[in-house]
Amino acid sequence: MKTKGIIVLIVLTALLPGAFTAQEVNKVIIDKKLGTEVLSGYLNRDGLKGEVFGRYYEEEYRQYEPDQKIIEILKKLPSDWEATIVLGSWCSDSQREVPRFFRILDEAGIDEQRLTLVGVDRAKEARGLDLDELGVERVPTFIFYRKGKEMGRITETPAETLEKDMLIILARPPAPATPSAAPPK
Repeated sequence: MKTKGIIVLIVLTALLPGAFTAQEVNKVIIDKKLGTEVLSGYLNRDGLKGEVFGRYYEEEYRQYEPDQKIIEILKKLPSDWEATIVLGSWCSDSQREVPRFFRILDEAGIDEQRLTLVGVDRAKEARGLDLDELGVERVPTFIFYRKGKEMGRITETPAETLEKDMLIILARPPAPATPSAAPPK
């Protein structure tokens, strides 16, 4: 029985090359509305540092100085949260806030592995992903989750500062069990 399972796996692997590989990240497409290159689909920091978004990323990351008192508090919070960030590489708010978010993460020693980054075009669509459940109307949208439940979000621009708004969301006690959109995976 074990041998039969191994043979089936070998056959499937041969017939479906690439079926067991990770989804492509940092995809650059031409946005039909803008007529220019944008990042679409799943992203990582390397994609943000690339040709399409890199100059915004590097400059804003370098110049931003987060509030160190808040950074110290963020360092002490439980690390049981995740975040999904939906951004537009064409969007000035994304060009400003996303690099700042990474600066905050780095200064607070927060592992970026807890992030899911998604780039969208001007129509707020991402190649190969269904984002309707997330209810994103403007970018960037930072959605914070604890145990799969949404804790809060920052949409477009923070109410105060990005790190202060993060602290307010992340310091909240866990909400009672209610249905919520889970981050795309």
